[in-house]
Formats: sequence, C-alpha cells, structure tokens
Amino acid sequence: MSLSTKKIVLLGMITRIPVAGEIWSTMHYMIGFQRLGYDVYYVEAHARTPTMLMERDDDDSSAKASELLGRVMRRFGFGDRWAFHALHDDERCYGISADKLKELYRTADLIINFHGGTVPLPEHYATNRLIYLETDPVQLQVELYDNDPAAIEFLSPHKSFFTWGLNYGAADCKVPLPDRFQFKRTLPPVICDEWARPATGRREFLTTIGNWRQHGCVSFNGEAYHWSKHLEFMKFLDLPARTSQRFELALSRSSRTSEDLTLLETNGWHVRDSLTFSYDVDSYRDYILNSRGEFTVAKDQNVRLRSGWFSERSAQYLAAGRPVIMQDTGFSKVLPTGEGLFAFSTMDQILTAVDQINSNYECHCRAAAEIARRYLSYDVVLPGLLDQALA
Repeated sequence: MSLSTKKIVLLGMITRIPVAGEIWSTMHYMIGFQRLGYDVYYVEAHARTPTMLMERDDDDSSAKASELLGRVMRRFGFGDRWAFHALHDDERCYGISADKLKELYRTADLIINFHGGTVPLPEHYATNRLIYLETDPVQLQVELYDNDPAAIEFLSPHKSFFTWGLNYGAADCKVPLPDRFQFKRTLPPVICDEWARPATGRREFLTTIGNWRQHGCVSFNGEAYHWSKHLEFMKFLDLPARTSQRFELALSRSSRTSEDLTLLETNGWHVRDSLTFSYDVDSYRDYILNSRGEFTVAKDQNVRLRSGWFSERSAQYLAAGRPVIMQDTGFSKVLPTGEGLFAFSTMDQILTAVDQINSNYECHCRAAAEIARRYLSYDVVLPGLLDQALA
C-alpha cells in the first residue's frame, strides 16, 4: 500500500470545547498528517451532549454540533472528511454516512483518541490500531497507580500510548508510571506557516488565554494536586508592580468572579474577556499575533510532579514568533530555553526573562520562531509519533 492511500482517523472533541484554541490544536494534527501524505478524517463519537453550543435545553444539540464541525472542516479543507456520531442522542451520523464511518474504522491504519476524550467502542479497537494521545498528564496515571478499574478498562483497548508529559520517566518526575502501559513522549505540533502572519496591533502586552478558576484535584500519596491555574498565578500576583512591562490575561467570564477581577486589576493586571475572540479561529490567531509574547503559569499538578507538560497554546505563540515565559514543569530539559522561550520557577526568573526579551525583542522573536520550526513543526513531531504508532 502506498503512503498516499493510508488513512488516519482522529477522534476529537471540538464540539465539547468549541473554542478556537481547541480547534487549532486539533487542526494542527489534521493538516500535519495530511501534509505527510495521509488521508485524514475527523470524527466525534464521545457520546457527550455538546452543552456549550446550546442556548436552551430544548436546542437540537446534534444539529448545532454538525453545523459547527461543517464550518470548521470547510475552513481547513476537510469539508467531506468528518463525522459527528450523535451517540448521546439518536445515534444519527452527520457528515459522512454511518456505513462509510464503519468502513473507515475498519480500514484505517490508525485511529487516534485525541485527548483520550472518547471512550473506545468495539469498532475503534477491532483492528488493534487505536492510539491514545494524552494532552493533560497526571490524572490518568494516578488512577492507574490506584488500580482504578474504570481507568484500566478505558486504556486497555489502545495499542500504544502517547503523552505531552515530556519529563515522564526522568529521575525528578514524580508522576507514577504503570508497568502495563508504556507512555511515549510527544510534543504538540504546529503548522508554522499558519502563524507566520504580520501583526496589526502594537504588541504591547505579554498575554495568555485561558481560565482563572477551574474545578479538579488529584489525590496522590495523601497530597492534593490541583487543576486550577489561578493558584499558581496568585504566587506571582504582584508581578506587574515589579516591572514596566504590561500584562494581560484573556480569561473566560465564567471562570472568574467580580472579586477576582478586582483583585487582578488592583494588582496591575489587564483582564480581557477571552470569549470576544475565542469563537473565531482567525480572531484568536490575531490576538496571539498582536501580543508581545506570552506569560503563563502551569497547573499545580504539572509543576509539583514535574510532568514536563508543555502547552499547545505556548507552541502557537512560538510559531507566531512571539517569545514565551512559561512556568517550568520539566519541559526545559527537552526544549531549549534562554532565547525565545524561558522557563521560570521564581519571580526573579520572570523579571530576568522580561528584561532579556525587551532588551533585544526582535532577536527573541526570531528565536521563538526557530524553536517552533526545529522542535514543534508537524514534520518534526508527527513522523516520530507515526513511526512508533505504526510499529
């Protein structure tokens, strides 16, 4: 079989998280696999009601989901290569037909469970070609460590296992790794030419995009490891008062209260509603392009357990040629830091990074883009993933 005839199915969850960051993350894989010569299809079969698309309880959630996916897939050239299987409702298949979907599962060379967001169905693993691709490390590993039957049952049908936990297996990584499931490390890929666009704004703020408060906590060996990033931001709350550099947090309204907003603004942070641009992939990209760079923290569980997690959003800033200052999770052992990308654990390290970026800004922009090309580009990341997955 020639390479051009090989098929990949990406099981995703755009309609569960219908924002531009998730769309870009997904499409980097879709476009990347296609450019490597594969016939690529996107499928949602997660059996979750897409509540974020519904304005009322009586909305037709399947129709709204299919409309969104149709627009997204046409935007990126996959207009006839997607399916939304409404397993949460009447099991109707939108996009390609149910018969074609069954045939696609049967003949695909790989079926990739992106985010691990889909509970495997028999048709997904019947050919032993189902791949687990984890983007949020720690929780599943702790569940496996605790011999959680549901976690074991969920993971067992997969053939191989990939993670954005770049520090897995290192001496300083405290994430418990199971013997039965061998996790292979991989980076979030980017399509660099999609981000090589001119800025239209002043590039005044170091920014980031996300949520302020989120629920979630993992208990491991009697300690709580938290999901919400606001706990890490609070450690550096007075950062804007320590430098002339301006900072902006683009946060979803639902993740912060009026008290949170007052606290941040009182301490010099500029806060923007991320939803004003996060429902459109081009507006989202423009926001990153018009940023001076990114300043961001990581989740407590990734910081303290040293998982090595690296953000797909930070990869997008780098691809856009925007320097990144990111809280270290252990990724600095894999990616080069000091020019274009900076890892920090302390306030002094943040301030040093800010000074270095602003003292030679264009140099650090070029270095950021070079890191994206050398380490994160689809043609660097995906061949290694495919070689291991198809072995």
